[in-house]
Amino acid sequence: MERLSGMDATFLYVENPSHLMHVSMVAVLDASQMPGGYSFSKVRDLVAGRLPGIAIFRRRLVPVPFNLGHPVWVDDPGFDLDYHLRRVAVPSPGSLHELTEVAGDFVSRPLDRSRPLWEMQIVEGLEDDKVGLLAKVHHSMVDGVAGAEILVHLFDLEPSPAAPTVDPLPPALGERVPTDLEMVTHALWSAARRPLRLARVIPNTVRSVTGLVNIRRNSPGPHMPAPFSAPRTPFNAAITPHRSVALVRLSLEDVKAAKRAFGCTVNDVVLALCGGALRTYLDRLGELPEAPLIAVVPISVRGEAATEGSNAVSAMFTTLATDVADPAARIEAIHETTKGAKEEHKAIGADLLTDWAEFAGPTIFSQASRLYSSMKLADRHRPIHNVVVSNVPGPQFPLYLAGARLQMLCPLGPVMEGAGLNITLLSYMDSIDVGLIACKELIPDLWDLAHAFEESMDELTGAVKAVAAPPASKVKNARKKVAAARRA
Repeated sequence: MERLSGMDATFLYVENPSHLMHVSMVAVLDASQMPGGYSFSKVRDLVAGRLPGIAIFRRRLVPVPFNLGHPVWVDDPGFDLDYHLRRVAVPSPGSLHELTEVAGDFVSRPLDRSRPLWEMQIVEGLEDDKVGLLAKVHHSMVDGVAGAEILVHLFDLEPSPAAPTVDPLPPALGERVPTDLEMVTHALWSAARRPLRLARVIPNTVRSVTGLVNIRRNSPGPHMPAPFSAPRTPFNAAITPHRSVALVRLSLEDVKAAKRAFGCTVNDVVLALCGGALRTYLDRLGELPEAPLIAVVPISVRGEAATEGSNAVSAMFTTLATDVADPAARIEAIHETTKGAKEEHKAIGADLLTDWAEFAGPTIFSQASRLYSSMKLADRHRPIHNVVVSNVPGPQFPLYLAGARLQMLCPLGPVMEGAGLNITLLSYMDSIDVGLIACKELIPDLWDLAHAFEESMDELTGAVKAVAAPPASKVKNARKKVAAARRA
């Protein structure tokens, strides 16, 4: 038995029928070289053999009576793999568009809280012997980094699957579910210790606020944008449960070239790509606001003490500089803002958000979330932010699932109430795979935004070449020197 942390539990409390809080993944596998050919049973057997090494995939929630405390995890005594791993087929030959249509439906449905909070779906019928892999896991179980770590257990480094390192999954998996009395007693004991924890959190919060004020007072540079300062866009409104998905692949080397050319970070380049794509997309709709779009960027604060699958995440606000037409100037604006934002985030402290999450009240949070969504309050105030942008480092070497080579891996974050678009990027091999997920009613043409990312990359590559090219005056002088040397 393991009690959820306050941060993990908060992702449960804020979920409602429209605001779905699972993180997802769309992967494309090349099954043409699978030993003996592809079959669903091979994939199922591999997943079954790896489950003993993924403890979070075998546990389910047990709520505390009367919501007196955060729920607990226990091994599911009635675990059924066939509920969690299923297969579907698209009309052959299916493309990425058909795969994302299935993915949109898959991620639009909530997870069953009476079972372990994850599902996978194998999508057959794709062109060129490709197979799709869809997965969703509740955010209360994993954050972006933890989700990437789970891949270690499912994928192999060679086409031949490695033998399981632990015993196969027993038919009667599970542990004793704690009694209501045990959980109530533990919840009351935790509540009795809450004033002591609060006495530690409040001074830390005061120090954080003081440090933030001092930085803003003494630093002349750009500061982290404040919440509720974002302009309104078509996708900043109350959301529905319906999701659309689109995917795009970019060159990692082109991103690194921009990093070197402009003396910034990979994250700065990623944000500039997002800013350029959103600027192009909104401009074509005639909806580009004069003020720059504001992104929330999750930051991993995972340390050695973080447990498997738990959330260890904070966040910072930054500009996407969508008001800047020139891509080089856009990167510079983002770079200067993120430098200031990182300093302010450091002053606030990585643990501030997770510390206060421990005081989240199950009943109050759940009711407030449902009320906020049902009354469509996101339509009545300025957006807290415009979009969530996550950048997750991935493996730089090929991975295999049951002998099928992983070709593309696009993570998908949750769509937040009032911000109907989430952009998540993951580096794999020599590419950056971009997963776009949106509220279908707010962005019905998500593939148009995906194509705008390709245009944004081309625009940025052109800016890199311009930086690398010597100024025209230097070229002219060099030509004169060469001509003079030849005459001599």
